[in-house]
Amino acid sequence: MSDFIQFLGNGGPVMVPIGLASVVGLAVFLERAVALRRGRVVPSDLAREVVEMLRQERPADALTAARKRDAAVARVVEAAIDARGNARPVIKERLEEVGRREAAELERNAPIIGTVASVSPLMGLLGTVWGMIQTFEVIQTQGMGVVGSLAGGISQALITTMAGLSVGIPALIAYRWVLARVDALVLELEEVGLEVLDLVAGPSAGGDDGGAA
Repeated sequence: MSDFIQFLGNGGPVMVPIGLASVVGLAVFLERAVALRRGRVVPSDLAREVVEMLRQERPADALTAARKRDAAVARVVEAAIDARGNARPVIKERLEEVGRREAAELERNAPIIGTVASVSPLMGLLGTVWGMIQTFEVIQTQGMGVVGSLAGGISQALITTMAGLSVGIPALIAYRWVLARVDALVLELEEVGLEVLDLVAGPSAGGDDGGAA
Protein backbone atom coordinates (compact mmCIF):
# COMPACT_ATOMS: atom_id res chain seq x y z
CA MET A 1 0.00 0.00 0.00
CA SER A 2 2.83 2.39 0.85
CA ASP A 3 4.43 1.65 -2.51
CA PHE A 4 1.19 2.56 -4.27
CA ILE A 5 0.91 5.82 -2.33
CA GLN A 6 4.51 6.64 -3.16
CA PHE A 7 3.80 5.81 -6.80
CA LEU A 8 0.88 8.25 -6.86
CA GLY A 9 2.98 10.85 -5.04
CA ASN A 10 5.52 10.68 -7.85
CA GLY A 11 2.89 12.23 -10.08
CA GLY A 12 3.48 15.63 -8.52
CA PRO A 13 1.07 18.29 -7.26
CA VAL A 14 -1.48 17.73 -10.03
CA MET A 15 -2.34 14.40 -8.40
CA VAL A 16 -4.03 16.28 -5.55
CA PRO A 17 -6.90 17.79 -7.58
CA ILE A 18 -7.22 14.54 -9.54
CA GLY A 19 -7.58 12.66 -6.27
CA LEU A 20 -10.14 15.15 -4.97
CA ALA A 21 -12.09 14.86 -8.21
CA SER A 22 -12.17 11.08 -7.88
CA VAL A 23 -13.52 11.30 -4.32
CA VAL A 24 -16.18 13.84 -5.26
CA GLY A 25 -17.24 11.88 -8.33
CA LEU A 26 -17.50 8.61 -6.41
CA ALA A 27 -19.47 10.21 -3.58
CA VAL A 28 -21.97 11.82 -5.94
CA PHE A 29 -22.36 8.61 -7.95
CA LEU A 30 -23.09 6.56 -4.83
CA GLU A 31 -25.61 9.17 -3.68
CA ARG A 32 -27.36 9.10 -7.05
CA ALA A 33 -27.29 5.30 -7.21
CA VAL A 34 -29.18 5.17 -3.92
CA ALA A 35 -31.56 8.02 -4.81
CA LEU A 36 -32.41 6.51 -8.21
CA ARG A 37 -33.50 3.13 -6.94
CA ARG A 38 -36.83 2.23 -8.49
CA GLY A 39 -38.40 1.56 -5.11
CA ARG A 40 -37.67 5.13 -4.02
CA VAL A 41 -38.90 6.83 -7.18
CA VAL A 42 -41.66 4.65 -8.67
CA PRO A 43 -42.59 1.98 -6.09
CA SER A 44 -44.72 -0.51 -8.00
CA ASP A 45 -46.90 -1.37 -5.02
CA LEU A 46 -47.94 2.25 -4.56
CA ALA A 47 -48.68 2.72 -8.26
CA ARG A 48 -50.86 -0.40 -8.34
CA GLU A 49 -52.64 0.57 -5.12
CA VAL A 50 -53.44 4.09 -6.26
CA VAL A 51 -54.63 3.02 -9.70
CA GLU A 52 -56.89 0.37 -8.18
CA MET A 53 -58.39 2.87 -5.73
CA LEU A 54 -59.10 5.32 -8.52
CA ARG A 55 -60.78 2.59 -10.56
CA GLN A 56 -62.98 1.93 -7.54
CA GLU A 57 -63.88 5.65 -7.38
CA ARG A 58 -61.97 6.15 -4.13
CA PRO A 59 -59.92 9.26 -4.86
CA ALA A 60 -59.73 10.29 -1.18
CA ASP A 61 -58.16 6.95 -0.23
CA ALA A 62 -55.77 7.17 -3.19
CA LEU A 63 -54.74 10.66 -2.12
CA THR A 64 -54.13 9.50 1.44
CA ALA A 65 -52.02 6.59 0.22
CA ALA A 66 -49.96 8.90 -2.00
CA ARG A 67 -49.34 11.40 0.79
CA LYS A 68 -47.97 8.67 3.05
CA ARG A 69 -45.08 7.95 0.67
CA ASP A 70 -42.08 10.14 -0.08
CA ALA A 71 -41.69 9.20 -3.73
CA ALA A 72 -41.81 11.02 -7.05
CA VAL A 73 -44.75 8.97 -8.29
CA ALA A 74 -46.68 9.84 -5.12
CA ARG A 75 -46.28 13.55 -5.83
CA VAL A 76 -47.40 13.06 -9.43
CA VAL A 77 -50.49 11.15 -8.30
CA GLU A 78 -51.23 13.75 -5.64
CA ALA A 79 -51.10 16.53 -8.22
CA ALA A 80 -53.48 14.67 -10.51
CA ILE A 81 -56.01 13.95 -7.77
CA ASP A 82 -55.84 17.51 -6.46
CA ALA A 83 -56.73 18.72 -9.97
CA ARG A 84 -59.60 16.25 -10.28
CA GLY A 85 -62.71 17.82 -11.73
CA ASN A 86 -60.85 20.08 -14.13
CA ALA A 87 -60.66 19.62 -17.88
CA ARG A 88 -58.18 17.04 -19.14
CA PRO A 89 -55.76 19.63 -20.64
CA VAL A 90 -55.63 21.43 -17.29
CA ILE A 91 -54.79 18.25 -15.38
CA LYS A 92 -52.27 17.21 -18.02
CA GLU A 93 -50.52 20.57 -17.83
CA ARG A 94 -50.31 20.25 -14.06
CA LEU A 95 -48.86 16.75 -14.36
CA GLU A 96 -46.27 17.96 -16.85
CA GLU A 97 -45.25 20.74 -14.49
CA VAL A 98 -44.82 18.32 -11.58
CA GLY A 99 -43.06 15.84 -13.85
CA ARG A 100 -40.50 18.42 -14.95
CA ARG A 101 -39.80 19.30 -11.34
CA GLU A 102 -39.37 15.64 -10.39
CA ALA A 103 -37.12 14.99 -13.40
CA ALA A 104 -34.92 17.91 -12.37
CA GLU A 105 -34.70 16.46 -8.87
CA LEU A 106 -33.68 13.07 -10.27
CA GLU A 107 -30.91 14.72 -12.29
CA ARG A 108 -29.65 16.67 -9.28
CA ASN A 109 -25.85 16.52 -8.87
CA ALA A 110 -25.46 14.45 -12.06
CA PRO A 111 -23.60 17.35 -13.79
CA ILE A 112 -20.94 17.06 -11.09
CA ILE A 113 -20.10 13.57 -12.33
CA GLY A 114 -20.02 14.86 -15.89
CA THR A 115 -17.66 17.63 -14.83
CA VAL A 116 -15.34 15.12 -13.15
CA ALA A 117 -15.38 13.03 -16.32
CA SER A 118 -14.43 16.03 -18.43
CA VAL A 119 -11.91 17.72 -16.15
CA SER A 120 -9.93 14.72 -14.86
CA PRO A 121 -8.25 13.86 -18.21
CA LEU A 122 -7.48 17.54 -18.69
CA MET A 123 -5.81 17.69 -15.29
CA GLY A 124 -3.86 14.59 -16.25
CA LEU A 125 -2.78 16.36 -19.43
CA LEU A 126 -1.73 19.35 -17.35
CA GLY A 127 0.43 17.06 -15.24
CA THR A 128 1.90 15.58 -18.40
CA VAL A 129 2.86 19.01 -19.68
CA TRP A 130 4.32 19.90 -16.29
CA GLY A 131 6.41 16.73 -16.24
CA MET A 132 7.71 17.31 -19.75
CA ILE A 133 8.62 20.89 -18.87
CA GLN A 134 10.68 19.59 -15.96
CA THR A 135 12.33 17.05 -18.26
CA PHE A 136 13.37 19.70 -20.76
CA GLU A 137 14.65 21.93 -17.97
CA VAL A 138 16.91 19.08 -16.86
CA ILE A 139 18.11 18.61 -20.42
CA GLN A 140 18.81 22.33 -20.70
CA THR A 141 20.79 22.56 -17.46
CA GLN A 142 22.43 19.12 -17.19
CA GLY A 143 22.36 17.71 -20.68
CA MET A 144 21.12 14.35 -21.90
CA GLY A 145 23.49 12.32 -19.78
CA VAL A 146 21.55 12.51 -16.48
CA VAL A 147 19.19 9.61 -17.11
CA GLY A 148 17.74 9.53 -13.60
CA SER A 149 16.59 13.14 -13.68
CA LEU A 150 15.12 12.70 -17.15
CA ALA A 151 13.26 9.57 -16.08
CA GLY A 152 11.72 11.39 -13.11
CA GLY A 153 10.07 14.04 -15.27
CA ILE A 154 8.86 11.51 -17.83
CA SER A 155 7.54 9.25 -15.08
CA GLN A 156 5.61 12.13 -13.54
CA ALA A 157 4.11 12.98 -16.92
CA LEU A 158 2.94 9.40 -17.50
CA ILE A 159 1.59 8.92 -13.97
CA THR A 160 -0.63 11.99 -14.19
CA THR A 161 -1.89 10.94 -17.61
CA MET A 162 -2.79 7.51 -16.26
CA ALA A 163 -4.43 8.99 -13.16
CA GLY A 164 -6.52 11.45 -15.15
CA LEU A 165 -7.78 8.74 -17.49
CA SER A 166 -8.34 6.31 -14.62
CA VAL A 167 -10.68 8.82 -13.00
CA GLY A 168 -12.24 10.26 -16.14
CA ILE A 169 -13.25 7.02 -17.88
CA PRO A 170 -15.21 5.52 -14.96
CA ALA A 171 -16.74 8.93 -14.25
CA LEU A 172 -17.97 9.16 -17.85
CA ILE A 173 -19.50 5.69 -17.61
CA ALA A 174 -21.14 6.59 -14.30
CA TYR A 175 -22.50 9.83 -15.76
CA ARG A 176 -24.03 8.03 -18.74
CA TRP A 177 -25.54 5.43 -16.41
CA VAL A 178 -27.13 8.10 -14.23
CA LEU A 179 -28.66 9.86 -17.23
CA ALA A 180 -29.98 6.58 -18.64
CA ARG A 181 -31.42 5.66 -15.25
CA VAL A 182 -33.14 9.05 -14.98
CA ASP A 183 -34.64 8.67 -18.46
CA ALA A 184 -36.01 5.22 -17.59
CA LEU A 185 -37.55 6.42 -14.33
CA VAL A 186 -39.06 9.51 -15.97
CA LEU A 187 -40.65 7.25 -18.59
CA GLU A 188 -42.20 5.14 -15.82
CA LEU A 189 -43.47 8.29 -14.13
CA GLU A 190 -45.07 9.37 -17.39
CA GLU A 191 -46.76 6.00 -17.82
CA VAL A 192 -48.24 6.09 -14.31
CA GLY A 193 -49.21 9.73 -14.76
CA LEU A 194 -51.07 9.01 -18.00
CA GLU A 195 -52.89 6.09 -16.41
CA VAL A 196 -53.96 8.23 -13.48
CA LEU A 197 -54.92 11.05 -15.85
CA ASP A 198 -57.27 8.73 -17.73
CA LEU A 199 -58.94 7.75 -14.47
CA VAL A 200 -59.13 11.22 -12.96
CA ALA A 201 -60.21 13.05 -16.13
CA GLY A 202 -62.90 10.51 -16.96
CA PRO A 203 -66.44 11.11 -18.15
CA SER A 204 -67.53 12.55 -14.80
CA ALA A 205 -64.66 15.05 -14.82
CA GLY A 206 -65.32 15.95 -18.43
CA GLY A 207 -68.97 16.41 -17.74
CA ASP A 208 -68.21 19.13 -15.25
CA ASP A 209 -66.66 21.14 -18.06
CA GLY A 210 -69.45 20.47 -20.49
CA GLY A 211 -67.35 18.23 -22.77
CA ALA A 212 -65.85 14.80 -23.09
CA ALA A 213 -62.35 14.09 -21.81
